[in-house]
Amino acid sequence: MQKVSPVILLLCFVSFGLLAQKKPASTAPAAGVSGATVERVVRALAADDMQGRASAQPGGLKAAQLLAGEFRRLQLTPLPGLTSYEQTFPAYETRTAALYVTINGTNIPKEKALLISGQPKLNWSDDDDPVARVMVLSAQPLPPQLMRQMLEPQENMLVILDPAHAPEFGRLARHLRAGRLHADKPGPFSCVVVLMNTPNAGIKFRVAANTMVRTLELRNVVGVLPGHDKARAEEMVVFSAHYDHLGVLPAVAGDSIANGADDDASGTTAVVALAEYFKKKDDNARTLVFVAFTGEEIGGFGSAHFSRQLDPQRVAAMFNIEMIGKQAKFGPNTAFITGYDKSDFGKLLQQNLVGTPFRFEPDPYPEQNLFYRSDNATLARLGVPAHTISTDQLPTDKRYHSVSDDVASLDLPNMTAVITAIARSAAGIIAGTQTPARIAPEAVGKRP
Repeated sequence: MQKVSPVILLLCFVSFGLLAQKKPASTAPAAGVSGATVERVVRALAADDMQGRASAQPGGLKAAQLLAGEFRRLQLTPLPGLTSYEQTFPAYETRTAALYVTINGTNIPKEKALLISGQPKLNWSDDDDPVARVMVLSAQPLPPQLMRQMLEPQENMLVILDPAHAPEFGRLARHLRAGRLHADKPGPFSCVVVLMNTPNAGIKFRVAANTMVRTLELRNVVGVLPGHDKARAEEMVVFSAHYDHLGVLPAVAGDSIANGADDDASGTTAVVALAEYFKKKDDNARTLVFVAFTGEEIGGFGSAHFSRQLDPQRVAAMFNIEMIGKQAKFGPNTAFITGYDKSDFGKLLQQNLVGTPFRFEPDPYPEQNLFYRSDNATLARLGVPAHTISTDQLPTDKRYHSVSDDVASLDLPNMTAVITAIARSAAGIIAGTQTPARIAPEAVGKRP
């Protein structure tokens, strides 16, 4: 064996040290969101004692209080202008108390007449001046805009439907059965809908009706993490989901509670888990707003009110999260983004996931108009790059809006992976190094 001089040994050690310094350090990916928090919150929101979290019902109030408690635990700040995490606002419930209709001397059975009104009392006849508009619709297909005309009358209307339209009449009756909630005070006009053989001659009618109008209090739940960068703190990034669901439905196999585990306890759980994740990181340059909306299932009341309380020009992006409790059609570690082509939001998120197994895909169900059907649409109409992230296979989801949407149907590990991917993908937007392009207001239609 050859001897090695001490000088050569020293040079080898020095060279090895230099090589070690030049070698890139391997960095483990940042820890994800808490799986324990995800499971705990979604189970609490979708529990039977929440009674399906219907807006303005005791279960909805209980869910709001639970979420406010989570924001309190995380020591989030209330939205400026509020003294608590609850952003309350009024809604107006209308419910038919009595309705009597006579047409050409015939009393219409109660089950064949419907009333859409916000007026406490009606007393109509064909002798009035001005007289209510009468629409007689035969067995021919109904005009596509008729339902909106009836539900949002711009004049007093009496609509007579041929019995061939019994299915449409039935759907309208079911829609009205539990009363209606309105974001604004009901207008001065009313609509009476009657299902009967269409008269051949002139129409003589009398209508007498009473409507109960009640003011209710709805509430969003909002918490804030102020931004740390003075130059960026005025800019906001919103993480949102709706916590309301359908409440109690007709029983199926003895179960009548529409727990809404996927729709949208899953998304609301993501908002809480993300708030916890970013609170621990404590390095957000932009201000982060975490909001759980009410009233999505009845017309987007919560997001509409929320959008009126802030300057949309200050909102850099909105991550709306809707139904992420099951695997997407693309498989595990995937989710889709609605309105993918309306801004570069999705492309920016994907840039921050390079080197991870997760990927975001464009919405695979454009025919479902999902971009317009969730709470992102309100801010998108104001130019905000506001998109919904989802995994639901809606065309084949038999649990959607049913009593079987419960926690047992969720894939909690995949759901946690989706929330973690949202957290990681948002890094550039939160740091202020990425800003998605604004959405052209004309690119967003009205909510169907």
